[in-house]
Amino acid sequence: MERFDVVIVGGGPAGSAAAHAAAESGASAVVLEKGVPRADRPDRLGPDSTDAAGILDYWVDIMGIHPDEMPEGVVLSTLDRAEFVGPNESMTMRTTGFDASYDHFGFCMHRARFDDFLRDRAEDAGAEYRVKASVRDVDTELGASPRHTVRLANGDDVAGEFLVLADGPQRQVTNRVLDRYLDFDVTDRLATTKVNHIAYQEHRRLPEEVAREVEGAIKFWWGYMPGHTAYPWIFPNDDNVARIGLTMPIGIDLSEVEAREKYKLLRDSDERVPQGKEYVRRLLEQEYGDEYDIEEDFPLVEDRGKTKGTETYAISSTRPIESPTAAGIAVTGGAMGATSAFHEGGDHVAVRTGAIAGELAASGDLSAYNDRWKDAIGDEVRRNVAFADIVRGYGPDDWDDAFAAARKMMAASSPGELFDLSASTLKMGLTVGRFATRYKRAKRKFRGDRYVQLSEEEYAL
Repeated sequence: MERFDVVIVGGGPAGSAAAHAAAESGASAVVLEKGVPRADRPDRLGPDSTDAAGILDYWVDIMGIHPDEMPEGVVLSTLDRAEFVGPNESMTMRTTGFDASYDHFGFCMHRARFDDFLRDRAEDAGAEYRVKASVRDVDTELGASPRHTVRLANGDDVAGEFLVLADGPQRQVTNRVLDRYLDFDVTDRLATTKVNHIAYQEHRRLPEEVAREVEGAIKFWWGYMPGHTAYPWIFPNDDNVARIGLTMPIGIDLSEVEAREKYKLLRDSDERVPQGKEYVRRLLEQEYGDEYDIEEDFPLVEDRGKTKGTETYAISSTRPIESPTAAGIAVTGGAMGATSAFHEGGDHVAVRTGAIAGELAASGDLSAYNDRWKDAIGDEVRRNVAFADIVRGYGPDDWDDAFAAARKMMAASSPGELFDLSASTLKMGLTVGRFATRYKRAKRKFRGDRYVQLSEEEYAL
């Protein structure tokens, strides 16, 4: 049986970052990745997970990797703004309001190439990265050395003193491992069908005029489809290609949706939530159908994405969980629920939590992990769970009110700041005051580490 200092389950951003940090610190590390084929990664298997693949300026510093370190082809386009469109109101952000080392508003990237970059970086540091390594189970004996034996589907065993779980928001391995240390069923809190969202996106080539219109902007439509933090988007890439997709929660019952006639992407004839590809078609028809033939003028780019220009993937919508570090286990990235309750993106926090776990595992002591990741991404998580909390139950009219309020807050803020929530309510109006008050209350509710939904003390070791 092979032995390593650190065994990492999952080869996405969190797993590769953990492997790099561990190996760079002198530990032996192996990444076990099931591996899937992708149209945009034709010569290599890699992780299945993906996202809209945009990084904001201050996320670069959270991630700890600057785009200048990435090989050519990872960054596809630079951004100068984000546009938010409601049914009748809209707003444009040209600053995130945070100090950052990156000079642009953000950038869009090629996710498969980003994954490959992180893998190569880990291997260059001395870590092993194995594909077709599907994990069946993990046996842990706390008094043994090494403590963890990872059972692979091919019958092989891999042992390690430390275990880093980085298997993404579906937690196929993480849930089985953690369940043994809890006096309740882990799926009561972390069940995929209850707490995850599904995203779908297509890679389409845009007409020249449309490509110029969206150049430099990530664009979101809110209040157009029902569901908590459900929205379509357009992310510009390169060569007039854009990712056009959406995020929506699992299991919406349309019969329970109030004022469904106000959602512009629903139809009276819909008996169930439309499929992702239908939502995308309706969005394009609504925005551009008067001038263009959508299927002819916005063709799928079939050599991009996972398969034939499309991809479907899960997004974590949980709050983060702490890890049972006394057992030599660290849960990272999407598996720990750190990738975002508000779906603002997750690669930056996945990389950061993975790097912290790998560094500490290499040092021989994971005990500081939960405190370290909170110090690194706690403010980011708290903002996002607070926003997710205040928009829960929002309908189309609420999004219009929110964007109108946000425009006023931006106008009242100092240069370089996004919102000044301390500005006078009389100056900005009662609607803005109510929005600001709700946000402050939500942040207070999650002050300290109250955004954590599973604490280390709940594990029985």
